[in-house]
Amino acid sequence: MRNVPNESEPSFAFHPYNILMILSIGSLSILFLALTVSFTYSRVQNGADMPAINLPPIFLVNTLILLGSSATMWWAKQCYLKDDTKNYQNALMYTIVLSVFFLIMQYFGWRALFAKNIFIDSDISASYLYLISILHFVHVIAGLPFLILFLRAAKRRMKEPVSVLVYFSDPEKRLKLRLLTLYWHFLDALWIYLVLFFLINSFI
Repeated sequence: MRNVPNESEPSFAFHPYNILMILSIGSLSILFLALTVSFTYSRVQNGADMPAINLPPIFLVNTLILLGSSATMWWAKQCYLKDDTKNYQNALMYTIVLSVFFLIMQYFGWRALFAKNIFIDSDISASYLYLISILHFVHVIAGLPFLILFLRAAKRRMKEPVSVLVYFSDPEKRLKLRLLTLYWHFLDALWIYLVLFFLINSFI
């Protein structure tokens, strides 16, 4: 096993990728926080015009799916650090499958809302719910191409001992994987926050 440098290497502390990820996560956090604060303020102001929405159980199932994808992404990172070629590829594949499964199940989550006659234009509460869930949906889609590129690169380059060594020894590749893992954990934490937010609001 190779000697893996500490991931907090000074040379990467102010790397453009790090700065871009910090800005992206910061801006997304502010966006979703602003939307949830705005939703709360609107409910206080409008009262009966913004009835509470009970989330379909499938939204909770989707939380478990995202947790699973976050776990497999963490597994991929650990396999990369251990030069575990086979499991690294498997972990990336499982993350992609779970992420696509989440997107499919989220579609059925919206269908469950349709079945309750809750549409995006039904009331202000429904509009916020659809807007927030669609924004999260879009950001999961945005991360999928990067996962696919990582898996494709791994399958293309991990064919012989020398190419495997070069792949696993690339510090920039390690940095990109760390940032992608961070992004995936962020999406997971963000979804949990949003589901809890709407669950709490359903009792108010």
